[in-house]
Amino acid sequence: DMDMCSRGYIGTLEQSVLDGRVSAEAVDRACRRVLEAKYRLGLFDNPYKYCDPKRRKKDIFTAENRAAARDIAAETFVLLKNDNGTLPLKKEGRIALIGPLADTRSNMAGTWCVAYTPERYSTLRESMAQALGGKAELLYAQGCNITADERQQKDGEFGKSIKRGDDALMKAEALAVARQADVIVCAMGETAEMTGESSSRAKLAMPDVQAALLAELVKTGKPVVLLNFSGRPTVLTWEQDNVQAIMNVWFGGSEAAHAICDVLFGDKTPCGRLTVSMPRATGQEPLYYNHLSSGRPVEEGAKRYYKFRNNYLDVRNDPLYPFGYGLSYTTFEYGEPRLSAATMERNGGVKATVTVKNTGDRDADEVVQLYIRDRVASISRPVKELKGFQRIHLKAGESREVTFDITPDMLKFYNS
Repeated sequence: DMDMCSRGYIGTLEQSVLDGRVSAEAVDRACRRVLEAKYRLGLFDNPYKYCDPKRRKKDIFTAENRAAARDIAAETFVLLKNDNGTLPLKKEGRIALIGPLADTRSNMAGTWCVAYTPERYSTLRESMAQALGGKAELLYAQGCNITADERQQKDGEFGKSIKRGDDALMKAEALAVARQADVIVCAMGETAEMTGESSSRAKLAMPDVQAALLAELVKTGKPVVLLNFSGRPTVLTWEQDNVQAIMNVWFGGSEAAHAICDVLFGDKTPCGRLTVSMPRATGQEPLYYNHLSSGRPVEEGAKRYYKFRNNYLDVRNDPLYPFGYGLSYTTFEYGEPRLSAATMERNGGVKATVTVKNTGDRDADEVVQLYIRDRVASISRPVKELKGFQRIHLKAGESREVTFDITPDMLKFYNS
């Protein structure tokens, strides 16, 4: 009933009605369905709401809305690696912030943010200085361009520009800054417009000059924290093997920079979980957690290649970071899952219960996830399917029982 960008209705519909190919009644029915949808959404309750020029000042970018945006953004970040408790960082000593995404406003909100106002947003550099409040010295260097190729970088910016410089000179400056620091925080990855609509990439690894700079920073021997900006699954295999801590920060919106600092310095604990599987290599894509089993599968977690089985010669089948994965600044212990019954009536239900305990020394959220597999069905079924999740808050040392209701609808599937 609606046409957004092809301009098919604007360019051809009137002529189609005149030619008799489309009836006026069909157009009326389509219009009615659109109006009915708007009515159900409540858009006619105050039809001139968005025509009020004063509304923007009192309803948008308010302190309350910004606080909510900041909290929401912090909950989306996914801690992928944290060796030896590198994170959270202490607000002391010298901290080097390095990377082409460290001092940009326009790339914080991501793609398709048409009405965004980046002049109101903080850069990560500004937010970090504010968060430290003079308790630690913040050092900064851009370090490199987004990509070595200028044309490719501009194509990936789509107007959200990052200043280009001489990569050799910027790398030298970054290494000099890094040598003065106690810890290095790298803001690297994709620009906002390198992902999303009409922004495909054939290689999902860290872009060339960024990867080269990151490798040199690791060689300094200083602890390195990677803040990976991305809007898609990216390949972080080298980073997993060589960097002390990695947090995927996506594009968190207007308050992204402040939210990153909240988690980075431990004012909030990371609780995001991956909604995608992160591959070990680009060639693994498309990579689904809920894939069908093959006739000759290898076991999940297999460490080597098996001839005449469904696996790769040069990389293991499993993702580097699986769907639903995410670390915390604390640890959780799960008890053995318990079912209320061994069987379920056709119109009945079963309860699945598990005890979760926060075994660390920080209060934190945990996302408890329920996966189900149908091993005997009329057709092949996925190796597992997410059927429920609950976010719970546990104080340090606290335990709680979490219960999921398994219903017939959760087990149904189409077999034709």
